[in-house]
Amino acid sequence: MTRIIAGRAGSIALEVPDAGTRPTSDRVRESLFGSLESADLLRGAAVLDLYAGSGALALEAVSRGAVSADLVERAPKAAAVAQRNAARVAKSVGRDAAIRVHRSTADAFLMTPKGPFDLVFLDPPYDVGETELGVTLALLAPRLATDAVVVIERAKRSPEPTLPDALVATRSKSYGDTVLWWATTA
Repeated sequence: MTRIIAGRAGSIALEVPDAGTRPTSDRVRESLFGSLESADLLRGAAVLDLYAGSGALALEAVSRGAVSADLVERAPKAAAVAQRNAARVAKSVGRDAAIRVHRSTADAFLMTPKGPFDLVFLDPPYDVGETELGVTLALLAPRLATDAVVVIERAKRSPEPTLPDALVATRSKSYGDTVLWWATTA
């Protein structure tokens, strides 16, 4: 079972889509959000979750103080699950945060005027190639706020993501077969 780990919506159970997604483990989310909180990157943040799946990453951010979250998921069943999860979290945080679920591809969403976003999560399916991911990151760059942080989750066997000139890699951390790559605006 996946759940919100901490914050105002802490312990709320989240649905996970039956197939086609790879939820971020509680251990990885706990470490990730510990780092984000210690750097004070959540309070008041506008969050974007591309390839959202269940929406667990953006919803955890909202539970811990983000003021808005846009969850982007193209798969209809996964988007419906994310919408139900968003409604549960919204009930706990009240009007303190705006949560929107968009049924769209990441690239199509980024081609519309949205943002600026302070914190972005990208957890694309493993079959999304490096070239495709590079295109998405290039489309993302103009939608970022000054000093935005981008966290990219990939399989350990995947190469380091190719970042556009507007982003600079800051660190990476492995958790078993998962690697989190961090970047910030240049």
